[in-house]
Amino acid sequence: MAKTYNNRTDVPDHEKWDLTDLYKDESAWQEDVKQSYELADKLQTFNGKIDDSTSLLQYLKTQEELSLIVRKVFAYAMFRQDIDTRDSKAQKLNGQTAQLSVKISESTAFFMPFLLSLDKKTLEQYIQEEAELAYFEDSLWKSFREKEHVLSKEQEQLLSQLHETFQAPSNTYNMFNNADISFGDVTDEDGNQVQLTRGMYSKLIEDEDRSKRQEAYKAYYKPYVEMNNTIATNYASEVKTNAALAKVRNYSSALGEALFSDDIPVEVYDNLLQSAKDNSKPLHDYAKLRKERLGVDELRQYDLNVPIVQGVKAEIPYDEAYDTMLKALKPLGEDYVAQLELFRDKRYIDVRETKAKRSGAYNMGVYGVHPFVLLNHHDDLNSLFTLVHEMGHALHSHYSSKEQPQITANYKIFVAEVASTVNEVLLIQYLLKNTEDERMRAYLLNHFIEQFRGTFFTQVMFADFEKQTHERAESGEPLDAESLNELYEGLFRTYFGEELVFDDEVKYGWSRIPHFYRAFYVYQYATGFVSAIDIAMRILDGDKETLDNYLTFLASGSKKDPLELLNETGVDLTTSAPVENAMKMFKETVEELRAMDV
Repeated sequence: MAKTYNNRTDVPDHEKWDLTDLYKDESAWQEDVKQSYELADKLQTFNGKIDDSTSLLQYLKTQEELSLIVRKVFAYAMFRQDIDTRDSKAQKLNGQTAQLSVKISESTAFFMPFLLSLDKKTLEQYIQEEAELAYFEDSLWKSFREKEHVLSKEQEQLLSQLHETFQAPSNTYNMFNNADISFGDVTDEDGNQVQLTRGMYSKLIEDEDRSKRQEAYKAYYKPYVEMNNTIATNYASEVKTNAALAKVRNYSSALGEALFSDDIPVEVYDNLLQSAKDNSKPLHDYAKLRKERLGVDELRQYDLNVPIVQGVKAEIPYDEAYDTMLKALKPLGEDYVAQLELFRDKRYIDVRETKAKRSGAYNMGVYGVHPFVLLNHHDDLNSLFTLVHEMGHALHSHYSSKEQPQITANYKIFVAEVASTVNEVLLIQYLLKNTEDERMRAYLLNHFIEQFRGTFFTQVMFADFEKQTHERAESGEPLDAESLNELYEGLFRTYFGEELVFDDEVKYGWSRIPHFYRAFYVYQYATGFVSAIDIAMRILDGDKETLDNYLTFLASGSKKDPLELLNETGVDLTTSAPVENAMKMFKETVEELRAMDV
């Protein structure tokens, strides 16, 4: 039976964060807040006063000093609130960090317009005159790339002041989706009608009783259907804002702006969408297999999450899960495994679900301290995979912080999912290799297929939706509820095939995706997934060069652009090869599952 805890005080200390690694107490945190304001004020004094290499260096060093402190300040406040979202003290701390963020934004708004007002020769001269500027050189030149996209100092200050207004659609959606949303009713075990919660939904949608799945599905979509016009208007505002800001800043499109900072060609995005469509037949075959194994006359969306190998329940206590992870990730080398052991021993992981703790899981690296991992561990197979996933992020943060200076220690989002997914692939292959029970093997194959479906195909479909909505806004086409619903339903049919019989709720699916308020983010899950499969399978084949290159990748932070970092591991996302390799593996996995008589 999985361990459950009513209160955080009941959780053993070794399964809780030790936040004294950040600050010994709240007064120490307040001292850093005070120092942050002082440094922000100091940065503001440079406005109009940077006129030589020495003053440029002084500004950049002060900014980096502030960045190091602020990272700790923000992390501590966030962690305090995440372990108990009811904590009024933690809420106040986060209120202070919000005010500090505005202060820093205002204090530094002048710098980018100033930097880009320089001509190239002047910047080169400054770097040659002051040896210490070599540390900042790459960052300065990357910023200089944005010269044609940054406005005047006055215009940038105005946009900075309007930042909260631009965030309004996102904030409005988050408030609706987290605070105000009220799902429909479902029938509990005693036959009573109770209001559905997200936690209940995640369990009921996997229930072997189809009527329960259907009831939960209808109840879950109820508020999105009822609020369809309002959500559509809100999302249209988000998309139009993105399109308008891209135009104001002289980008070719909102997509072009989103990809610019990482130097990702639009062709990589388009290639991903096309390659997914070209290789979608195995997914359609899997839908047929799912229909057959579930024994249903019509395959509905609420049939897509229940395991098709039923009756397999694996209880895996946390310590056993951790030991399994250590064995599965052994191919990554002795030091990698040793660091994983240290994370458990040093209390870098907050393990258990407790009342009012933030849901889900994440890793956050704090430069100069260490990464912190939040879990809500339930002693089951999904929790094992979540553990392995988040520790991939954590070790990526660990090695990058260890080997890189602060300025290049943070890796880009584009490569973030590679390290986590490499770990998941190594885990699934380890479990398959060491599982003799046929039903468990089939269950694991089904799990891996579902990972493909969710992390690759679904995210690519979302990315396609984002691309088309922004293109419509840029060409002046309407973005109302009807057109958004129609677009989403059409994409769902394209990617998932005709085997599905659509309930009316399917077309409202776009309205429940919070990631759409962080434009052109989700495609990176898919690129990271196919890259990770490519890397992990070569490591398992004993390719030492790939292993060495991958470990170098983990320690590289943002030293190089994302595509270059991946190229050095042998993954070229400008071609369709990584997607085709992953799809070959997907096809073979579906075929193996079909051949099993379970």
